[in-house]
Amino acid sequence: MEIIDPNILLNAYSQGVFPMGEDGEIYWYDPDPRTIIPLDNFHIPRSLAKRIRKGGFEVRYSSNFRRVMELCSAPAPGREETWITPPIIDSYCILNEHGFAHSVETWIDGELVGGLYGVTLRGLFAGESMFSRATDSSKIALVYLVQRLRKQGFLLLDTQFTTNHLLRFGATEISRDAYQRRLKVAMQVDPSFI
Repeated sequence: MEIIDPNILLNAYSQGVFPMGEDGEIYWYDPDPRTIIPLDNFHIPRSLAKRIRKGGFEVRYSSNFRRVMELCSAPAPGREETWITPPIIDSYCILNEHGFAHSVETWIDGELVGGLYGVTLRGLFAGESMFSRATDSSKIALVYLVQRLRKQGFLLLDTQFTTNHLLRFGATEISRDAYQRRLKVAMQVDPSFI
């Protein structure tokens, strides 16, 4: 499996398609239904809001993008294999170098303990994966991501698939057609993530 050309990746995202690595191959996906988190409907659970107010962490943006991807790809209980293969990591690191992929990182006492990464293309943030090595650390990163997307004028937060974790924040499934309509609108604006 080779690195994916950044232009191919960006073209795919502009059409609602994204890659995943498996068995040494790249497969392209366009799920139906598609999961999004509506930015105007984002819900922060009360216990998480309390944890954020308590502090004791630092949030950084794209300060160690490759490491976030490596930690997202690490085996975890119930997930011994990952779709985030070395060529996928290299491909997205190139997007990061060109300003089209970003990480949101939670640091505690100088250690990267949680975070997420995704692709930004015009008004779209396509969330790819997240990891947590300390309680609530990936959730904190998600809260800060949504705050940044709202502030910067992004319109669409795509999480691709539904998880129980994301449902707590207001994730919802929509049809492929509904996603395509939202994506078309998101492609009409051009906010900056940083």
